[in-house]
Amino acid sequence: MPELPEVETVRRGAAAHLPGRRLRSLTLRRPDLRWPMPAAALQALVGRRCRAVDRRSKYLLLAFDGDAEPVALVHLGMTGRLVVEVVTARAARPEYRRHEHWRMDFGDRLVRFVDPRRFGALDVAPAAALARHPLLRELGREPLEPGFDGAFLFAATRGRRSSIKANLMDSHLLVGVGNIYASEACWRARVRPRRAAGSLRRAECAALTAAVVAVLQAAIDAGGTSFRDYVGVHEDAGFFARELAVYEREGEPCRRCGGTIRRTVDGGRSTYWCAGCQA
Repeated sequence: MPELPEVETVRRGAAAHLPGRRLRSLTLRRPDLRWPMPAAALQALVGRRCRAVDRRSKYLLLAFDGDAEPVALVHLGMTGRLVVEVVTARAARPEYRRHEHWRMDFGDRLVRFVDPRRFGALDVAPAAALARHPLLRELGREPLEPGFDGAFLFAATRGRRSSIKANLMDSHLLVGVGNIYASEACWRARVRPRRAAGSLRRAECAALTAAVVAVLQAAIDAGGTSFRDYVGVHEDAGFFARELAVYEREGEPCRRCGGTIRRTVDGGRSTYWCAGCQA
């Protein structure tokens, strides 16, 4: 599933095209994806101008002008692709792709949502009520915003016996840090991912939060991690897989100490770490 770096890459790609453009039409080809799509509220966006493309956790937020300043929420799900195409405003629109479930036509820009497994989502809410939206209201701290630091992580993990990695992936605590990036951040911080979160010392919390920020930023700079379905808005792959230090490297030597990369399962997810240099 795309995580914060992939969604942020898509956000930046869409933000280069959509703000300032007026939505000419919106077509829904089915009534639902993971959840029902509010057809009437979505059609009310037609004629409005896109103000900005933002992100909260793994949700893309397309903000529009006008009464109540509505915001369209887009989630890519496991296999969703948000494709932005440059088109001639008066030219005939391309045929629908297989698994293309909705599109937004901005005249000279066409946004197409393709999702084979239909685990994505499309909803709309007034800007003033966005923080209370059921999909957003219980989300935790954004790791790339001020306030995510060692002091925050130390306070949040006191008394927790669940693993460090599970806590990094807990969206009620921290958003957007998926399986790949949690394993990579623990390696960078020299912390074994299956240790109890409550055992982290202050210095380790400082190192781990810095590692989370560093690995997420590096992944964004590389356009995300493409293993299977993820691509950017121009259907270009992300290249962070080339920089992975432990993820899917079981049995290989550690690039830092030469130790052996191990794999186990934690919470139903593969967890990778170096047996030599992660305490």
